[in-house]
Amino acid sequence: MSRIAIRSAAQNKTTCLRSVSIVGTGSYLPERVLTNADLAKMVDTSDEWIMTRTGIKERHIAAKDEATSDLAIEAARRALAQAGVAPQDLDMILVATITPDMFFPSTACFVQKSLGAVNAACFDLQAACSGFLYALETGRQFIASGSVDTVLIIGAEKLSCITDWEDRSTCVLFGDGAGAAVLQNRPGTRGILSSVMGSDGNLSHLLSMPGGGSRNPASEQTVKEHLHFLKMAGKEVFKYAVNSMLGAAKQALEQCALTIDQVDCIIPHQANVRIVQAIGERLGAPLSKYYLNLPRTGNMSAASIPVALDEAVRAGFIHQRDVVLLVAFGGGFTWAAAILEW
Repeated sequence: MSRIAIRSAAQNKTTCLRSVSIVGTGSYLPERVLTNADLAKMVDTSDEWIMTRTGIKERHIAAKDEATSDLAIEAARRALAQAGVAPQDLDMILVATITPDMFFPSTACFVQKSLGAVNAACFDLQAACSGFLYALETGRQFIASGSVDTVLIIGAEKLSCITDWEDRSTCVLFGDGAGAAVLQNRPGTRGILSSVMGSDGNLSHLLSMPGGGSRNPASEQTVKEHLHFLKMAGKEVFKYAVNSMLGAAKQALEQCALTIDQVDCIIPHQANVRIVQAIGERLGAPLSKYYLNLPRTGNMSAASIPVALDEAVRAGFIHQRDVVLLVAFGGGFTWAAAILEW
């Protein structure tokens, strides 16, 4: 059914694009909290060292029997409840993740099974920390063209399973969680005003997990060399992260003829407080406009922005008709920004 609809929309070149809005959000954080004090017992670090360099105080860690799909399902249920949408009404489920349950089938299919979303086409999307914004634009395109009506997008990660807990430069940064949003055309609202995505494969070496794919298949040697853990060149990532996020934000503003002064709320990728501060200074937006949960969650990759967005909505930080800027960067190297009218 979905494939027929997509084909028909592609053939009808005169179809007017529909506006697309987020009509519901949801998030889920695992119960276990790992504090900086806990980490100091595991590696050579301290609360002061971590806080001054990252701004992170604690992070949530999934249980051993919790997979990425389990986190995603909880966030999805909450988003559907807020939107008042039944699982059977979903036309599509997109899951952005770098920690899927397995290479295949897609994590989205596991979410579909649990929700009972029998009418949804499902697939995963991988753009690292920019993944949720890539999923947002992908879902927007399907709805805007008239191919589908309702899309569930999810950013979900269990980064604890690819974190080297002996490497203090990376293990202090990451946490687990999931955030979700329901997309629909909402008559009378403008919804997503602009979207920017970009990539630079020349920088792929700065942030990656080398082992496990076809380049370095799992073997005794790859395990010994810790190739199945996340690797990051922190100083270089910082420099490119600030520049790419700043450029994406400015381009998104230009696309919809807005200035930063007209933005009411900014939700950046929650990676490092220094990155957020640097972007704030260069954009010219006061930090009071930023919603940050970084001290409580750490970097959750594709889950960072949707979790922060859901928290901001439920806390009343975002109000109806507010202009919201979402901006991210991630391994690949990838970057993205989106501007919404709430």
